[in-house]
Amino acid sequence: MTPLLEMKQVKKHYRMGGSTVHALDGVDLAVPPGDFVAIVGPSGSGKSTMMHLLGFLDQPTGGTILFEGEDVSRIGSSDRARIRSEKIGFVFQSFNLLPRLNVKQNVLLPHYYRKSPDPGAQERAREALATVGMTDRGHHRPSQLSGGQRQRVAIARALTNSPSLILADEPTGNLDSVTAAAILDLFTELNRQGRTVILVTHDAHVASRTKRQVHVADGKILSDETA
Repeated sequence: MTPLLEMKQVKKHYRMGGSTVHALDGVDLAVPPGDFVAIVGPSGSGKSTMMHLLGFLDQPTGGTILFEGEDVSRIGSSDRARIRSEKIGFVFQSFNLLPRLNVKQNVLLPHYYRKSPDPGAQERAREALATVGMTDRGHHRPSQLSGGQRQRVAIARALTNSPSLILADEPTGNLDSVTAAAILDLFTELNRQGRTVILVTHDAHVASRTKRQVHVADGKILSDETA
């Protein structure tokens, strides 16, 4: 099976003062369609750099990144933006909802940035809100929602373009344990439905809810284990 996403000897180096930081140093990773992966590591391990590269938010210093079999390591910013908008759904720790917009408008945000109108956007937004159990909150503002509800809206926004991949960066980091468990249940269900999900986390308990755990430290993969 061709991996949905693959890294081959990927490196990412930064200049900091007079020294070079090796944020990633020769990483190999293959994610098949339908996988449910946790990238696990402490602060500074390189896991956030991996997420930025996997989501085409940054470009590698060296190595190759393949998405659906296509080399996307050196594509331009406009092509990266197109792939993100069409193929990838992002979920962040801080929710990233716009306070002046209601729930439905926030879910529709990815469509506002498209060059051409999408006639099916409204229906997909309704379906995404139904998937996360937020149909009755469409006209609420983010300030009227709990943390768990806001994260559900963020997940609905990630689903509205029917992405091949969901990337979640510390998605339970701002939630209490009960709410976090409910959000992880939702990711598990989305994966059961066929979505490919990659979670970035420092929390071993969160990682244990996934099918596969990739442990990262000092810019390298230390272990890659299937639960």
